[in-house]
Amino acid sequence: MADKPTKGLADVVAASTALSDIDGKAGRLFYRGYDIHDLAGRATFEETSHLLQRGKLPTRSELDAYGTELAQGRELGGLVSANIAEIAEKQKPMEALRSLVSLAGADDADKDSSTPDANLRKAARLVAQQPLLVARYHAARTGSDVPDADPSLSIAANFLLQVTGRTPQAREVEIFDQCLVLHADHTMNASTFAARVCAATLSDMHSAIVAAIGTLKGPLHGGANEQVMKTLESLAPGRVAQAVREKLDAHEKIMGFGHRVYKTEDPRATHLRRMSAELAESTGDDTYYRMSKEMEEVVLETKGLYPNVDFYAASVYHYLGIPTDLFTPVFSISRMSGWTAHVIEQHADNRLIRPDSEYIGETDQKWKPIDER
Repeated sequence: MADKPTKGLADVVAASTALSDIDGKAGRLFYRGYDIHDLAGRATFEETSHLLQRGKLPTRSELDAYGTELAQGRELGGLVSANIAEIAEKQKPMEALRSLVSLAGADDADKDSSTPDANLRKAARLVAQQPLLVARYHAARTGSDVPDADPSLSIAANFLLQVTGRTPQAREVEIFDQCLVLHADHTMNASTFAARVCAATLSDMHSAIVAAIGTLKGPLHGGANEQVMKTLESLAPGRVAQAVREKLDAHEKIMGFGHRVYKTEDPRATHLRRMSAELAESTGDDTYYRMSKEMEEVVLETKGLYPNVDFYAASVYHYLGIPTDLFTPVFSISRMSGWTAHVIEQHADNRLIRPDSEYIGETDQKWKPIDER
Protein backbone atom coordinates (compact mmCIF):
# COMPACT_ATOMS: atom_id res chain seq x y z
CA MET A 1 0.00 0.00 0.00
CA ALA A 2 1.26 3.49 -0.83
CA ASP A 3 2.43 5.81 1.91
CA LYS A 4 -0.39 7.80 3.45
CA PRO A 5 -0.77 11.07 1.51
CA THR A 6 0.23 14.35 3.10
CA LYS A 7 -2.76 16.50 4.00
CA GLY A 8 -2.85 19.67 1.93
CA LEU A 9 -0.15 18.28 -0.40
CA ALA A 10 2.50 19.67 1.96
CA ASP A 11 6.01 19.24 0.52
CA VAL A 12 4.62 17.61 -2.64
CA VAL A 13 6.21 19.04 -5.80
CA ALA A 14 3.25 19.83 -8.05
CA ALA A 15 5.00 21.59 -10.94
CA SER A 16 8.29 22.84 -12.30
CA THR A 17 8.60 26.60 -12.58
CA ALA A 18 11.21 29.18 -13.52
CA LEU A 19 9.23 32.03 -11.97
CA SER A 20 9.96 32.07 -8.24
CA ASP A 21 11.71 30.06 -5.56
CA ILE A 22 11.85 30.02 -1.76
CA ASP A 23 14.58 28.98 0.66
CA GLY A 24 12.42 28.54 3.73
CA LYS A 25 15.28 27.79 6.12
CA ALA A 26 17.27 30.87 5.16
CA GLY A 27 14.19 33.06 4.68
CA ARG A 28 14.87 33.99 1.06
CA LEU A 29 12.58 34.61 -1.92
CA PHE A 30 13.66 34.82 -5.56
CA TYR A 31 11.91 35.99 -8.74
CA ARG A 32 13.58 34.32 -11.76
CA GLY A 33 16.81 34.09 -9.78
CA TYR A 34 16.76 37.63 -8.37
CA ASP A 35 16.72 37.90 -4.58
CA ILE A 36 13.71 39.89 -3.36
CA HIS A 37 16.09 41.98 -1.24
CA ASP A 38 17.85 42.98 -4.46
CA LEU A 39 14.61 43.89 -6.25
CA ALA A 40 12.59 45.57 -3.47
CA GLY A 41 13.05 49.33 -3.58
CA ARG A 42 14.97 49.13 -6.87
CA ALA A 43 12.86 47.43 -9.52
CA THR A 44 9.46 48.99 -10.13
CA PHE A 45 6.29 46.92 -10.24
CA GLU A 46 6.18 47.36 -14.02
CA GLU A 47 9.73 46.03 -14.31
CA THR A 48 8.85 43.12 -12.04
CA SER A 49 5.75 42.28 -14.07
CA HIS A 50 7.85 42.31 -17.22
CA LEU A 51 10.40 40.05 -15.52
CA LEU A 52 7.74 37.52 -14.51
CA GLN A 53 5.62 37.59 -17.66
CA ARG A 54 8.35 38.03 -20.28
CA GLY A 55 11.34 36.37 -18.67
CA LYS A 56 13.77 39.24 -18.14
CA LEU A 57 14.19 42.65 -16.57
CA PRO A 58 13.42 45.11 -19.37
CA THR A 59 15.75 47.56 -21.03
CA ARG A 60 14.63 51.19 -21.08
CA SER A 61 13.04 50.82 -24.51
CA GLU A 62 11.35 47.55 -23.52
CA LEU A 63 9.97 49.14 -20.36
CA ASP A 64 8.66 52.12 -22.32
CA ALA A 65 6.93 49.78 -24.77
CA TYR A 66 5.48 47.70 -21.93
CA GLY A 67 4.27 50.86 -20.18
CA THR A 68 2.50 51.94 -23.36
CA GLU A 69 0.88 48.52 -23.62
CA LEU A 70 -0.30 48.74 -20.02
CA ALA A 71 -1.75 52.21 -20.55
CA GLN A 72 -3.59 51.10 -23.69
CA GLY A 73 -4.91 48.00 -21.93
CA ARG A 74 -6.31 49.87 -18.93
CA GLU A 75 -9.65 50.73 -20.52
CA LEU A 76 -12.52 48.59 -19.21
CA GLY A 77 -14.97 46.88 -21.55
CA GLY A 78 -18.66 47.53 -21.94
CA LEU A 79 -19.85 44.59 -19.85
CA VAL A 80 -17.77 45.65 -16.85
CA SER A 81 -18.85 49.28 -17.10
CA ALA A 82 -22.51 48.36 -17.49
CA ASN A 83 -22.60 46.04 -14.49
CA ILE A 84 -20.14 47.43 -11.97
CA ALA A 85 -22.71 49.52 -10.06
CA GLU A 86 -25.03 46.55 -9.49
CA ILE A 87 -22.12 44.29 -8.61
CA ALA A 88 -20.84 46.83 -6.07
CA GLU A 89 -24.30 47.00 -4.51
CA LYS A 90 -24.68 43.24 -4.13
CA GLN A 91 -21.19 41.77 -3.73
CA LYS A 92 -18.33 42.15 -1.29
CA PRO A 93 -14.91 43.11 -2.71
CA MET A 94 -13.45 39.70 -3.59
CA GLU A 95 -16.79 38.41 -4.86
CA ALA A 96 -17.03 41.51 -7.02
CA LEU A 97 -13.55 41.06 -8.47
CA ARG A 98 -14.34 37.45 -9.32
CA SER A 99 -17.37 38.67 -11.29
CA LEU A 100 -15.66 41.67 -12.88
CA VAL A 101 -12.64 39.74 -14.15
CA SER A 102 -14.99 37.19 -15.68
CA LEU A 103 -16.88 39.98 -17.45
CA ALA A 104 -13.60 41.52 -18.57
CA GLY A 105 -12.73 38.22 -20.22
CA ALA A 106 -15.85 38.38 -22.36
CA ASP A 107 -14.79 41.79 -23.68
CA ASP A 108 -11.15 40.88 -24.29
CA ALA A 109 -10.11 40.94 -27.94
CA ASP A 110 -8.01 37.79 -27.44
CA LYS A 111 -10.59 35.83 -25.45
CA ASP A 112 -10.72 32.97 -27.96
CA SER A 113 -6.96 32.51 -28.26
CA SER A 114 -4.33 31.08 -25.93
CA THR A 115 -1.39 31.44 -28.29
CA PRO A 116 1.81 32.77 -26.68
CA ASP A 117 1.34 36.25 -28.15
CA ALA A 118 -2.33 36.41 -27.14
CA ASN A 119 -1.47 35.29 -23.62
CA LEU A 120 1.16 38.03 -23.31
CA ARG A 121 -1.36 40.65 -24.42
CA LYS A 122 -4.03 39.37 -22.05
CA ALA A 123 -1.55 39.21 -19.18
CA ALA A 124 -0.61 42.87 -19.67
CA ARG A 125 -4.27 43.92 -19.85
CA LEU A 126 -5.12 42.01 -16.67
CA VAL A 127 -2.26 43.69 -14.78
CA ALA A 128 -3.37 47.08 -16.11
CA GLN A 129 -7.08 46.62 -15.41
CA GLN A 130 -7.02 45.10 -11.93
CA PRO A 131 -6.16 48.36 -10.09
CA LEU A 132 -8.91 50.17 -11.96
CA LEU A 133 -11.43 47.42 -11.18
CA VAL A 134 -10.72 47.82 -7.46
CA ALA A 135 -10.92 51.61 -7.65
CA ARG A 136 -14.10 51.61 -9.76
CA TYR A 137 -15.73 49.10 -7.43
CA HIS A 138 -14.90 51.26 -4.41
CA ALA A 139 -16.20 54.39 -6.12
CA ALA A 140 -19.44 52.66 -7.13
CA ARG A 141 -20.20 51.52 -3.59
CA THR A 142 -19.37 54.90 -2.06
CA GLY A 143 -21.04 57.04 -4.73
CA SER A 144 -17.81 58.84 -5.59
CA ASP A 145 -16.01 59.51 -8.85
CA VAL A 146 -12.77 57.90 -10.01
CA PRO A 147 -10.18 60.38 -11.26
CA ASP A 148 -8.96 59.62 -14.76
CA ALA A 149 -5.73 57.65 -14.89
CA ASP A 150 -2.66 59.66 -15.81
CA PRO A 151 -0.72 57.72 -18.47
CA SER A 152 2.50 59.32 -17.24
CA LEU A 153 2.05 57.80 -13.76
CA SER A 154 2.90 54.29 -12.61
CA ILE A 155 0.38 51.63 -11.67
CA ALA A 156 1.09 52.35 -8.00
CA ALA A 157 0.60 56.11 -8.36
CA ASN A 158 -2.58 55.79 -10.40
CA PHE A 159 -4.12 53.34 -7.95
CA LEU A 160 -3.46 55.55 -4.92
CA LEU A 161 -4.84 58.52 -6.85
CA GLN A 162 -7.96 56.66 -7.94
CA VAL A 163 -8.79 54.87 -4.69
CA THR A 164 -8.13 57.80 -2.32
CA GLY A 165 -9.12 60.68 -4.60
CA ARG A 166 -5.95 62.65 -3.84
CA THR A 167 -2.60 62.97 -5.54
CA PRO A 168 -0.20 60.78 -3.53
CA GLN A 169 3.16 62.00 -2.31
CA ALA A 170 6.18 60.68 -4.17
CA ARG A 171 7.40 58.62 -1.22
CA GLU A 172 3.94 57.08 -0.75
CA VAL A 173 4.07 55.94 -4.37
CA GLU A 174 7.53 54.45 -3.89
CA ILE A 175 6.40 52.55 -0.81
CA PHE A 176 3.23 51.21 -2.41
CA ASP A 177 5.15 50.26 -5.54
CA GLN A 178 7.55 48.29 -3.34
CA CYS A 179 4.56 46.54 -1.71
CA LEU A 180 3.36 45.46 -5.15
CA VAL A 181 6.80 44.07 -5.95
CA LEU A 182 6.94 42.15 -2.66
CA HIS A 183 3.58 40.47 -3.32
CA ALA A 184 4.04 39.75 -7.04
CA ASP A 185 4.67 35.99 -6.84
CA HIS A 186 5.27 33.31 -4.25
CA THR A 187 5.77 29.85 -5.80
CA MET A 188 2.95 27.30 -5.61
CA ASN A 189 0.58 28.97 -3.16
CA ALA A 190 -3.09 28.01 -3.20
CA SER A 191 -4.35 30.62 -5.67
CA THR A 192 -1.45 30.10 -8.06
CA PHE A 193 -1.97 26.35 -7.95
CA ALA A 194 -5.68 26.85 -8.68
CA ALA A 195 -4.80 29.01 -11.68
CA ARG A 196 -2.38 26.40 -13.02
CA VAL A 197 -4.86 23.54 -12.54
CA CYS A 198 -7.43 25.51 -14.54
CA ALA A 199 -4.88 26.51 -17.21
CA ALA A 200 -3.71 22.89 -17.50
CA THR A 201 -7.10 21.91 -18.90
CA LEU A 202 -6.28 24.41 -21.70
CA SER A 203 -8.93 26.75 -20.38
CA ASP A 204 -8.36 30.44 -21.12
CA MET A 205 -6.36 32.89 -19.03
CA HIS A 206 -9.34 34.81 -17.64
CA SER A 207 -10.92 31.56 -16.42
CA ALA A 208 -7.66 30.64 -14.68
CA ILE A 209 -7.49 34.08 -13.03
CA VAL A 210 -11.09 33.78 -11.86
CA ALA A 211 -10.11 30.46 -10.26
CA ALA A 212 -7.19 32.19 -8.55
CA ILE A 213 -9.36 35.04 -7.25
CA GLY A 214 -11.96 32.60 -5.96
CA THR A 215 -9.19 30.77 -4.11
CA LEU A 216 -7.68 33.97 -2.70
CA LYS A 217 -11.13 34.88 -1.39
CA GLY A 218 -10.97 31.99 1.09
CA PRO A 219 -9.93 33.13 4.59
CA LEU A 220 -7.24 30.45 4.88
CA HIS A 221 -5.38 32.06 1.97
CA GLY A 222 -6.39 35.71 1.58
CA GLY A 223 -7.75 38.16 4.10
CA ALA A 224 -5.11 37.81 6.81
CA ASN A 225 -3.97 41.41 6.30
CA GLU A 226 -7.54 42.61 6.84
CA GLN A 227 -7.82 40.54 10.01
CA VAL A 228 -4.53 41.97 11.31
CA MET A 229 -5.89 45.50 10.92
CA LYS A 230 -9.17 44.59 12.58
CA THR A 231 -7.25 43.07 15.50
CA LEU A 232 -5.17 46.23 15.88
CA GLU A 233 -8.29 48.39 15.80
CA SER A 234 -9.96 46.22 18.44
CA LEU A 235 -7.14 46.55 20.99
CA ALA A 236 -6.51 49.40 23.39
CA PRO A 237 -2.99 50.75 22.72
CA GLY A 238 -2.03 50.36 26.36
CA ARG A 239 -2.92 46.71 26.75
CA VAL A 240 -1.63 45.05 23.58
CA ALA A 241 0.71 42.63 25.34
CA GLN A 242 -1.90 41.54 27.86
CA ALA A 243 -4.59 41.10 25.20
CA VAL A 244 -2.28 39.06 22.96
CA ARG A 245 -1.24 36.80 25.82
CA GLU A 246 -4.88 36.26 26.75
CA LYS A 247 -5.70 35.30 23.15
CA LEU A 248 -2.75 32.90 22.99
CA ASP A 249 -3.68 31.36 26.37
CA ALA A 250 -7.18 30.79 24.98
CA HIS A 251 -5.60 29.07 21.93
CA GLU A 252 -6.85 31.81 19.60
CA LYS A 253 -4.91 32.34 16.38
CA ILE A 254 -3.13 35.66 15.98
CA MET A 255 -3.30 36.49 12.28
CA GLY A 256 -0.15 37.55 10.46
CA PHE A 257 2.28 35.18 12.16
CA GLY A 258 3.94 31.98 11.01
CA HIS A 259 4.22 30.59 7.51
CA ARG A 260 3.87 27.21 5.87
CA VAL A 261 7.26 27.55 4.17
CA TYR A 262 9.44 30.04 6.06
CA LYS A 263 11.12 28.73 9.20
CA THR A 264 12.54 32.17 10.01
CA GLU A 265 11.36 35.69 9.24
CA ASP A 266 9.49 36.14 5.97
CA PRO A 267 11.88 38.30 3.88
CA ARG A 268 8.96 40.43 2.70
CA ALA A 269 8.06 41.27 6.30
CA THR A 270 11.53 42.76 6.78
CA HIS A 271 10.79 45.44 4.19
CA LEU A 272 7.18 45.99 5.26
CA ARG A 273 8.18 46.56 8.90
CA ARG A 274 10.61 49.27 7.83
CA MET A 275 7.99 50.92 5.59
CA SER A 276 5.40 50.84 8.37
CA ALA A 277 7.84 52.61 10.70
CA GLU A 278 8.59 55.24 8.06
CA LEU A 279 4.95 55.95 7.32
CA ALA A 280 4.12 56.08 11.03
CA GLU A 281 6.75 58.78 11.49
CA SER A 282 5.78 60.75 8.39
CA THR A 283 2.07 60.79 9.28
CA GLY A 284 2.76 61.78 12.87
CA ASP A 285 0.73 58.85 14.22
CA ASP A 286 2.77 55.83 15.18
CA THR A 287 -0.03 54.13 17.16
CA TYR A 288 -0.53 51.13 14.90
CA TYR A 289 3.17 50.68 14.24
CA ARG A 290 3.94 50.69 17.97
CA MET A 291 1.09 48.25 18.61
CA SER A 292 2.36 46.01 15.82
CA LYS A 293 5.89 45.99 17.22
CA GLU A 294 4.60 45.10 20.68
CA MET A 295 2.42 42.35 19.28
CA GLU A 296 5.35 40.98 17.27
CA GLU A 297 7.57 40.85 20.37
CA VAL A 298 4.94 39.05 22.48
CA VAL A 299 4.15 36.44 19.81
CA LEU A 300 7.84 35.74 19.17
CA GLU A 301 8.57 35.44 22.88
CA THR A 302 5.50 33.31 23.62
CA LYS A 303 5.12 31.15 20.50
CA GLY A 304 8.39 31.55 18.62
CA LEU A 305 6.53 32.75 15.53
CA TYR A 306 7.77 35.44 13.17
CA PRO A 307 5.55 37.93 11.31
CA ASN A 308 4.65 37.01 7.75
CA VAL A 309 3.96 39.24 4.77
CA ASP A 310 0.44 40.06 5.93
CA PHE A 311 1.32 41.45 9.36
CA TYR A 312 3.04 44.73 8.56
CA ALA A 313 1.23 45.07 5.22
CA ALA A 314 -1.87 45.91 7.28
CA SER A 315 -0.44 49.04 8.90
CA VAL A 316 1.34 50.07 5.68
CA TYR A 317 -1.91 49.98 3.69
CA HIS A 318 -3.72 51.77 6.52
CA TYR A 319 -1.19 54.59 6.54
CA LEU A 320 -1.55 54.89 2.75
CA GLY A 321 -5.29 55.49 3.14
CA ILE A 322 -6.50 52.22 1.64
CA PRO A 323 -9.81 50.97 3.15
CA THR A 324 -9.35 47.84 5.23
CA ASP A 325 -11.72 45.64 3.24
CA LEU A 326 -9.70 46.41 0.09
CA PHE A 327 -6.46 44.96 1.49
CA THR A 328 -7.01 41.56 -0.14
CA PRO A 329 -8.10 43.11 -3.46
CA VAL A 330 -4.85 45.11 -3.33
CA PHE A 331 -3.01 41.80 -2.95
CA SER A 332 -4.71 40.64 -6.16
CA ILE A 333 -3.44 43.74 -7.99
CA SER A 334 0.11 42.69 -7.25
CA ARG A 335 -0.32 38.94 -7.60
CA MET A 336 -1.95 39.37 -11.02
CA SER A 337 1.57 39.62 -12.42
CA GLY A 338 2.51 36.25 -10.94
CA TRP A 339 -0.79 34.51 -11.70
CA THR A 340 -0.68 35.50 -15.36
CA ALA A 341 2.98 34.48 -15.64
CA HIS A 342 2.13 31.04 -14.24
CA VAL A 343 -0.69 30.63 -16.77
CA ILE A 344 1.73 31.55 -19.57
CA GLU A 345 4.27 29.05 -18.24
CA GLN A 346 1.65 26.31 -17.87
CA HIS A 347 0.35 26.76 -21.41
CA ALA A 348 3.87 26.79 -22.82
CA ASP A 349 4.66 23.27 -21.57
CA ASN A 350 1.36 21.78 -20.61
CA ARG A 351 0.23 18.56 -19.04
CA LEU A 352 -3.12 18.03 -17.36
CA ILE A 353 -2.77 18.27 -13.57
CA ARG A 354 -4.56 15.22 -12.25
CA PRO A 355 -3.32 13.97 -8.87
CA ASP A 356 -4.31 10.61 -7.43
CA SER A 357 -6.29 10.14 -4.23
CA GLU A 358 -6.54 7.54 -1.48
CA TYR A 359 -9.99 6.01 -1.08
CA ILE A 360 -11.01 5.71 2.61
CA GLY A 361 -14.70 4.83 2.26
CA GLU A 362 -16.66 1.57 2.60
CA THR A 363 -15.81 -1.44 0.43
CA ASP A 364 -17.67 -4.49 -0.90
CA GLN A 365 -21.07 -2.84 -0.62
CA LYS A 366 -24.03 -4.70 -2.24
CA TRP A 367 -27.02 -3.06 -3.82
CA LYS A 368 -30.48 -3.79 -2.37
CA PRO A 369 -33.91 -2.84 -3.70
CA ILE A 370 -35.20 0.34 -2.10
CA ASP A 371 -37.88 -1.46 -0.05
CA GLU A 372 -35.22 -3.67 1.57
CA ARG A 373 -32.95 -0.88 2.73
